[in-house]
Amino acid sequence: MRRRDLITSYSLMVLADQIPPAQAQTITPEMRKQFDRIAPPSKDAQAATTFQEPHMALVNLDCDVFIAGGGVAGVCAAISAARHGAKVVLVQDRSRLGGNSSSEVKMHIVGADSHRGRAGWRESGLIEELRLEDAVNNPQRCWEMWDFILYDKVVSEPNITLLLETIVYKAVVKDDRITEVHARCDKSEMIYRIQSKVFVDSTGDSRLALESGASFRMGRESRAEFNESLAPEASDLETLGSSILFTSRLYNKPMPFKPPTWARKVTADTLRFRKVDQWDYGYWWVEWGGGKDTIRDNELIRYELLSIVMGVWDYIKNSGNHTNSANYAFDWVGMMPGKRGSRRLHGDHILTQQDLMGGSFYDSVAMGGWPMDDHPPGGFDRADLPPNTVLRTPEVYPIPLRSCYSKNIANLMMAGRNISATHTAFTSSRVMATCATIGQAVGTAAALCVEKSRLPRQLAEDKQLVATLQQRLIRDDQTIKGKPGELIRNEDANDSARKATISSSGNVGEAVAPLVIDGITRDIPKGPIHHWAGPMTDKGAWLDLKWDSPRKISQVQLTFDTGFQRQLVLTANPTFWRGDAQRQPQPETVKDYQVQVRKKGSSDFVTVASVKGNYQRLNRVRFDSVEAEAVRVHVTATNGLEEARIFEVRCYA
Repeated sequence: MRRRDLITSYSLMVLADQIPPAQAQTITPEMRKQFDRIAPPSKDAQAATTFQEPHMALVNLDCDVFIAGGGVAGVCAAISAARHGAKVVLVQDRSRLGGNSSSEVKMHIVGADSHRGRAGWRESGLIEELRLEDAVNNPQRCWEMWDFILYDKVVSEPNITLLLETIVYKAVVKDDRITEVHARCDKSEMIYRIQSKVFVDSTGDSRLALESGASFRMGRESRAEFNESLAPEASDLETLGSSILFTSRLYNKPMPFKPPTWARKVTADTLRFRKVDQWDYGYWWVEWGGGKDTIRDNELIRYELLSIVMGVWDYIKNSGNHTNSANYAFDWVGMMPGKRGSRRLHGDHILTQQDLMGGSFYDSVAMGGWPMDDHPPGGFDRADLPPNTVLRTPEVYPIPLRSCYSKNIANLMMAGRNISATHTAFTSSRVMATCATIGQAVGTAAALCVEKSRLPRQLAEDKQLVATLQQRLIRDDQTIKGKPGELIRNEDANDSARKATISSSGNVGEAVAPLVIDGITRDIPKGPIHHWAGPMTDKGAWLDLKWDSPRKISQVQLTFDTGFQRQLVLTANPTFWRGDAQRQPQPETVKDYQVQVRKKGSSDFVTVASVKGNYQRLNRVRFDSVEAEAVRVHVTATNGLEEARIFEVRCYA
């Protein structure tokens, strides 16, 4: 039997295996301590009898929002839901967070700025917070440090309980709602029964949705079904393949390489459409499996991808066509295929090619901008074809809430590459930075559903609640596309800054002080600016907000410039990190500043908060409530630029 046939047969045997019935164990006091954030285990003795595992402890958890999948979408969904007051359980089937961006795959996060193709449109919000943390605290570009940054962000949220190496395997559905999910961690020999109000599938492969009976589709739609020019003439079950990456290092002596016997034989003709021009970082076009079942055939796909990687490296090292590779050697080869496509869930709206080319939605909650980037399903086997075809969208595009919840399971939402989209639209919306903005939107929406006792569809049908959701997202620095050419603005009635008179110590050109309350928190590439810039002197630069009558103020929110015009990406690809992707605080960002208030009846400003060493874009400064006639933001240092830049100032009681 051939190796690939053996792998496929083994996979089918595993799928057919049955687990013998048995009684679940009860939880111990030691186990109970780690779940204090959610709820103590159930003492219902009858509950354990439904679990047929002889040596597993049964743990009962209860939360507001349950999230399956800890890639960047799931991480952003969990953090956003938790920060809006929801109790969250996040389950991840690996030992680390980040999905394809983690050290297990090492795919760099791309999005709306399209590798400088749409410079200035880097995503804001939580993914920007994470990228800035990585740039400052991981200048050495260590992928394991990125794993840790994500882990730290999640476990530092008091409303999140994180369960690593835990996989969802069952959902209990009554009528059209999930009532509980079952997940297992064989490392700790625990089965979790988790009850929640809202459930979010961020698994990519839609495992939670599959177990709940949610409607989904796989493969490619026909051209006629949605009138998409990029779709094939006839529908099929093919999709984008998976990839395995590698990294290499330069040594001070020749480093020989002998390929394994099962490596593919790669020639110059094999690579005629695939550029081999640097050896530091492996190639996304080492892709295979789009014509297979990317879920059930994962083991076969892993084997084939490894054989391709070894064959490509053999060609680089031993063909004689790249003699400058002599001193290079592998220092890492991925063992987990980075998956692109599988199941996509049905929502109330299916995102299409036309939506990406110029759509507008009343319930827009997230932003995409990567081109529609389709790959031949045969991947590396199709040496006669370019590895991808690209159609760039005219602008960044909106993603509606109605594409982020299940059409037939009332309390199920989805975040990531499995949102409701055609294959053609998915080829753009699948990339991780876009998935992160979807995750932030879904987490915030899920928390709002819990707060208002609404189901996701009920939220989407209530335009007033949709507006509330959009304003919460904007306050959290999410960029939301409105009508073509427009962004949704800050219209928060609780923001006192919107009614203030603005002045400053000085302005740089058209970057005048009143722009900090124009409702837009980023400059529009090739369009108007939306920030104030003040020249830095030996006394710094300041911005004042004044009111006709005193306002109660206990929080000032500031949005700074973090250099959206450059790429900010963790990658081993030298074409990025040798360029302008700065692994440090961004020079435009305000570093040190004071928040000062002038109280009612006083002529002097008093400092109520002082911040030093800032490198983040979004800052929220809280202090004891005061009756203020004016607020001053006094910038005393930046991270390099000789002017202070602020996009927005908000003031809240």
